[in-house]
Amino acid sequence: MKEEKRFLFGTIIMVCVLVFVFSVFVPAATAGPKVYKWKIQSGYPHGDLSMELLKDFAASVAKRSNGRLKISVFAAPEIVPTEQLFDATKVGTLDMLHCGGTFWGGIVPVGEIEFGIPYGFRIPEGKSFKDSAEIVRKFFFEKGFVNLLRQEYGKHGLYWLDMHTYGPVPFILATKPIKTCKDLKGVKIRDEGIWTKWHDMVGARGTTSVAPEDTYMGLKLGTLDASQWDVSCITGLKWHEVAPYWIRGEENDHCIGHMLVNMKSWNSLPDDLKKALRDAAKDYWNATVKSYSAEMRTVEDMVKKGTLKECVLDQECIKKHEEAAHKLWNELAAKDKASAKAIKLIKTWRGIK
Repeated sequence: MKEEKRFLFGTIIMVCVLVFVFSVFVPAATAGPKVYKWKIQSGYPHGDLSMELLKDFAASVAKRSNGRLKISVFAAPEIVPTEQLFDATKVGTLDMLHCGGTFWGGIVPVGEIEFGIPYGFRIPEGKSFKDSAEIVRKFFFEKGFVNLLRQEYGKHGLYWLDMHTYGPVPFILATKPIKTCKDLKGVKIRDEGIWTKWHDMVGARGTTSVAPEDTYMGLKLGTLDASQWDVSCITGLKWHEVAPYWIRGEENDHCIGHMLVNMKSWNSLPDDLKKALRDAAKDYWNATVKSYSAEMRTVEDMVKKGTLKECVLDQECIKKHEEAAHKLWNELAAKDKASAKAIKLIKTWRGIK
């Protein structure tokens, strides 16, 4: 009888030990690596080409991370309006933002320069859209500009991840033909950042009071005479339906956007996922180069067919724009040490004294 009790007692103990082992160690062995779920919002609405391409970015992240980093994509203003995007990412409401530095130039002055100051990223030596894009990217990564940007955004708890192109900006559509500075005088144009002051300096009236998603109706109703964006103002937002004149002569060959990451979110990632995110951001750069190049060809075909009317500013007006641009460069350089350094980098790169 005693032997039976001992056997029963031993069996119970063994079962308890096994239950403990399986409950503690087996789940740890089978749970798999941690999956990170992030949110990114663009500063641009649906229909903007760069915003729509974020779906491909998220897919690239998922593939490169083997499903361990999943990013949900939102357009403006699905979580927050564009003007709140910087702070929302800074405090962690969002893990990432997608936009352009000009939108927070009042917070991070060098962001104006990063986006592309008037005539700053004109690349006459570029043999193609892709070639000129790569020249700009090399400037960012090989001349110390990226290090400067990471330092400045880092002061606000944000990690500068990578850049992307919007193609020629300002891409201007107007409700009437504009070929001279006399034609431009008094024209009310929707703008961002420093472009507002630049247009004021050459006689137009720049305004930042109209949101991108409201611009179509502003042009249609006459509260705006013109608006600047990138090529997707035609191919995605359809502004040409109410503003059929494409004004040429002000644009850079490329204007540059960025992705910023909440620093805590960035630091939470293991090194292999940081690499996956960087590589996916480079994929996104390549996607914007390819897609914006194709969109420009579409627009050029529209001009040939007569569905879009091209107006080129005369040389006298372009000269006036250049003089105003270089005054603005010097004003920007005086804002802070980072801006001064950025302007010096650009002047050295472009051979401007």
